[in-house]
Amino acid sequence: MKIVIINYGAGNIQSIKFAIQRLGYEAELSHDAQEIQNADKVIFPGVGEASSAMSKLKATHLDTVIPTLTQPVLGICLGMQLMCNYSEEGNTQGLKIFDVDVLRFNHKVKVPQIGWNQIENLNSPLFEGVTEKEYVYLVHSYYAPITDQTVARSTYGLPYATALQKDNFYGVQFHPEKSSSTGEKILKNFLEL
Repeated sequence: MKIVIINYGAGNIQSIKFAIQRLGYEAELSHDAQEIQNADKVIFPGVGEASSAMSKLKATHLDTVIPTLTQPVLGICLGMQLMCNYSEEGNTQGLKIFDVDVLRFNHKVKVPQIGWNQIENLNSPLFEGVTEKEYVYLVHSYYAPITDQTVARSTYGLPYATALQKDNFYGVQFHPEKSSSTGEKILKNFLEL
């Protein structure tokens, strides 16, 4: 199986690569469109600021490649947010895969949310064998509101989507590579889709 982690200069890609190795798989890092299109599974990571990350995607034309992929694609953290229509962070137009706008948490909660939070209302093959209210690790100041594409949710001041799914596209707000055995299980489920 060919697993490609999209390497566009906006991600914690090494920790994801190591997490995949711990599961017994190998992943390659690439920003080459053909390599990505030929992969069996694609992971779209992201750490950082939305508008600069989108600029990096545009510079390598990956902004037009990613929405056309037909194999399973997993967006992680900022990767998931960039798969949405729009983000308030940097007034950024997204890839328009998930039909939702990403908003900043309001002033009533401390941002960023850093640490462990529970996921619930699990409704995707990603969560096969994961029980309700397991803890995952998050670092974010922006969130996707709950829509009909929400397949897991958490609460931080308000309920929000911690996972989205549309067709072959999956997105998680949390970091599975930092979420202990629960995160490993979710990554394994994705690789075995």
